[in-house]
Amino acid sequence: MVIFVMGLPGSGKSYFAARLAELTAAVCINSDRVRKELLPDTRYTEEEKLMVYDEMLRLAKGSVTDRRPVVLDATFYTRDIRDTFTRALQELDEIVFIEVVADEELVRERLRRPREDSDANFEVYLEIKEEWEPLQDEHLVLRSTDENVDSMLDEAMEYLQHGMYDR
Repeated sequence: MVIFVMGLPGSGKSYFAARLAELTAAVCINSDRVRKELLPDTRYTEEEKLMVYDEMLRLAKGSVTDRRPVVLDATFYTRDIRDTFTRALQELDEIVFIEVVADEELVRERLRRPREDSDANFEVYLEIKEEWEPLQDEHLVLRSTDENVDSMLDEAMEYLQHGMYDR
């Protein structure tokens, strides 16, 4: 199974994705960590973003081929990026999308705090928000607060266990 955890910077997707990966015994491929490994000095250019997604796809294919579940943690902000991953992975395993959203004031507050892997600030958030192309396919949407990760995980596990994404 490949689980895409997507959303804007500061939405809480990485915190959620890491815990979901633990619960599902999945490999977690985090775009921020991949970016740090590839590009020590990040400017979030289109070229850099595509380089990160290419590496994430390569890593995901390797994990799926090894029959390991994968949680992909990134914005996945355009249809083209999502379609590229879907085309490359759908024959290898089933695909599930989970979108994490948060109120903009909470996002602003989160992006002021230092974060271990991400350098995205509120400017980056606004840029990606402007370019955001909503996912039209069936998917679970979870609203993140600073206190509800457990209920988000419960809802996600129920969604995954009951195959609700197939309907």
